[in-house]
Amino acid sequence: MGRSRQLAVLAMIALAGFITTLDNTVINVALPSVQRDLGLSLKDLEWVATSYVLSFGALLLVGGRLADLLGRRPVLATGLVIFTVSSVFVGLAGSGSSLIAARTAQGVGAALVIPASLAVVATDLPERRRAFAIGVWTSALAIALALGPLAGGIITEHWGWEWVFYLNVPFGAAALLLTLAVPAVPRAENDDSRLVSVLDVPGVLLSSLALYLLTYGLVEGGAEGFRTAPVPQYLIGAAVTGLLFLIVESRTFLPLVDPGLFRNRALSGGTAAQVLWGIGVNGVFFFTALYLQQILGFSPTKAGLAFLPLAAALLVTTPYAERWSKTLGAHRVIAVGLAAVAGGLVLVSQQGADATYGSLQPGLLLIGAGSALTTPLTIRSLDGVPVTRTGMATGVVSAAREVSGVFGVVLVGVVLTRRERSAIEDGADPATAFLHGYDTGLQLAAGCVLLGALITVVALRRPGRHRARRRAPIPSVGPAARAGSAEHVPADAPTPADTDGFARPVTPLTRPIAYAAPSGAAPSGAAPSGAAPSGAAPARPPGAPTKTAAETATSAPLALPPPPAGAIETAAEGGA
Repeated sequence: MGRSRQLAVLAMIALAGFITTLDNTVINVALPSVQRDLGLSLKDLEWVATSYVLSFGALLLVGGRLADLLGRRPVLATGLVIFTVSSVFVGLAGSGSSLIAARTAQGVGAALVIPASLAVVATDLPERRRAFAIGVWTSALAIALALGPLAGGIITEHWGWEWVFYLNVPFGAAALLLTLAVPAVPRAENDDSRLVSVLDVPGVLLSSLALYLLTYGLVEGGAEGFRTAPVPQYLIGAAVTGLLFLIVESRTFLPLVDPGLFRNRALSGGTAAQVLWGIGVNGVFFFTALYLQQILGFSPTKAGLAFLPLAAALLVTTPYAERWSKTLGAHRVIAVGLAAVAGGLVLVSQQGADATYGSLQPGLLLIGAGSALTTPLTIRSLDGVPVTRTGMATGVVSAAREVSGVFGVVLVGVVLTRRERSAIEDGADPATAFLHGYDTGLQLAAGCVLLGALITVVALRRPGRHRARRRAPIPSVGPAARAGSAEHVPADAPTPADTDGFARPVTPLTRPIAYAAPSGAAPSGAAPSGAAPSGAAPARPPGAPTKTAAETATSAPLALPPPPAGAIETAAEGGA
């Protein structure tokens, strides 16, 4: 792939990440205006926010699978068309139901775009460009994060919330043109297409149904109570459907999600960390937009400006995340980032009704900078995934991130609603009751993110990396070897894990190693005259056959130059 084509692919990846992230953040500041214009309840607002994320997250696995089966370029182009056209219908929506339906269609398009674009990074770009491409993609997300609330506030205040979605049209059209730079991979190059080019329809239906049932049960349970029918039935149905999904996938020849992928500790741990991070961050974005406008009285524009330093901290810190990961270890950097996000959530939750623009910034800045330090999580989670499963694996990682947005809004919403209702029953006014629920919800989110930091330290740590250099014994240089005795190393003896995590057998060593002594000096480890060498091999028992010529040749000491002064050290493996 030529340089100009690589630049076009990088631009396409940046635009794809930008518009899909912008659509997820731009709506938050516009929600109070949408609520007022369409007469929606808080429960309806949650569906407006989660319908996009829900279809996005539920179908990301399908998008990744289709990218593996049908090719990355056609899946990218189809997703961009669906996303751009449905954005127009969102702007034209005149009721809550039509708005939610159009937002769901947007999520379907985004679910095809994201895993296919990440698969392009992992497969079509040269290896030396992949880390840079992930940085470009992450920076595009950070810019969308910065411009989303601000652009949403300005556009909503001056032109109306509908134009928030019309903005997607020119960006989507530009990204669609740039997909021509993506190599058209023949179907024969995909291993799975040589076997059978079918989609795991039962897996698609079961995974989507489980997520929808769980989300519906949590949203309705928060609003109506978890004992109110049919909420328990939905939650039980979600559990049963999820169990059926696991059973079906374990027995399907070509599954939507290969259960064997999760034997990779980095992928399973990274996925869990993505979910826990998303719960905290998405919860703070959704409900903080309501808090700023309904409790603090901020205008839509000022509410958008409140998030600008957060996004700026994310954008400024992101370039350092990969650099620090190479020197300190990705698991440490990501864990510190998650801990910073948790601390920022706690600070924001303590501001109360008298908060100002300035008093909110320390917590929001911590959230932004901490989120930037988690950016190596995506590429680190994909370590060791086969090329033919990159679409599937990126779908899993991206689905975890997006579905966590649903859980962030819904779980924090459940805590907020129930705490708010309890406070009202105790005689608090609506604003104070909302604050009680908001504070408790953010503290719960902080606990989830902190748990993600602990998981990261354990799951993403590469054995033997970033440790101090230490002495390591080498069997062939011990006293016995120096004295001339053979020291046999079995052929199947493992070495410490290499960078790919797999041990390799050691070549059998039967010849001892004797180091050449400096001129005029006795060999190192030599025994005094007339004494038996220390550690010498025992004499042959009486009657034992004499050595053959081959044995004599292979048992003769192998002379090597003298070792350098000091201990023999082995270097720890390279950076994460």
